[in-house]
Amino acid sequence: ARRADRAAAERAIFGYTCANDVTARDLQRSDGQWTRAKGFDSFCPIGPWITTGLDVSDLEIRCEVGRNPEEMEVRQLGRTKDMVFDVPGLVSYISHVMTLLPGDVVLTGTPAGVSPLTEGDTVTVRIQGIGELSNPVVPVA
Repeated sequence: ARRADRAAAERAIFGYTCANDVTARDLQRSDGQWTRAKGFDSFCPIGPWITTGLDVSDLEIRCEVGRNPEEMEVRQLGRTKDMVFDVPGLVSYISHVMTLLPGDVVLTGTPAGVSPLTEGDTVTVRIQGIGELSNPVVPVA
């Protein structure tokens, strides 16, 4: 997709999945840019599959964190209808800055509520109609 209008952007979207866009906030603040803070191995798990043909105009997005299933705390909760920019609009905008190729992944942002993670936590991202992605928090070696 290159310089795609809204309709072309919608046609270019293959599907949707879950992502956990982890950020080391301390490094983000100290470095003044985000490459290292978002670039460590394991910092952006995605999946577990791609859902196609989905109307994403009003889906619940939820992130829970805890040590075990009985103690999961909702840290983030929102709906896609409350996004500042909708998905086709984002893809169109991005395609005016860079060419999007098959297989490129666009993360659209996150609801309010980001907070620190600690070793031993499990993070579960759920998006209505798409599925669930869970990953443990482990030290980066």
